[in-house]
Amino acid sequence: MSASNDLFDQLRGVIVFSKIDFRSGYHQLKRKDSDVPKTAFRTRYGHYEFLMMHFGLTNAHTAFMDLINRVFQPYLDQFVVVFIDNILVYSKDRDEHDEHLRVVLQILRERKLYAKFSKCEFWFDHVGFLGHVISGDGVLVGPTKIEAILNWNRPTNATE
Repeated sequence: MSASNDLFDQLRGVIVFSKIDFRSGYHQLKRKDSDVPKTAFRTRYGHYEFLMMHFGLTNAHTAFMDLINRVFQPYLDQFVVVFIDNILVYSKDRDEHDEHLRVVLQILRERKLYAKFSKCEFWFDHVGFLGHVISGDGVLVGPTKIEAILNWNRPTNATE
């Protein structure tokens, strides 16, 4: 069974969802002072160094995922799922969801991790996640995946 199937199984009976999207995820990771000079570059306008993690570094993704997983470890698979720069908060009722959101948002505040509000979704009865639509009724394949299959060109020979 795939990891996404395990995820979808744990969401059985859940009726309230919120999705939080990090703002510039990697750029929220402060670099060790000793590593800052390693990122230096020079232009005709001056000498620059990255103080924060920047996109394109080999381990930037891994470092960011490690931080987020450590921060939310006590709540993973209880009411939180983390996937790259998205947090899915899920609950079996609205009162429980209120408390779950309070916990998640407090952790984000304490750790000075910021979300992009325009990409967040709160208090929904269904949510798009990992290419699927998840609701209290179950998990459906997302409409973009269905549309892609419907729009495939018909094969014209045996090798296609």
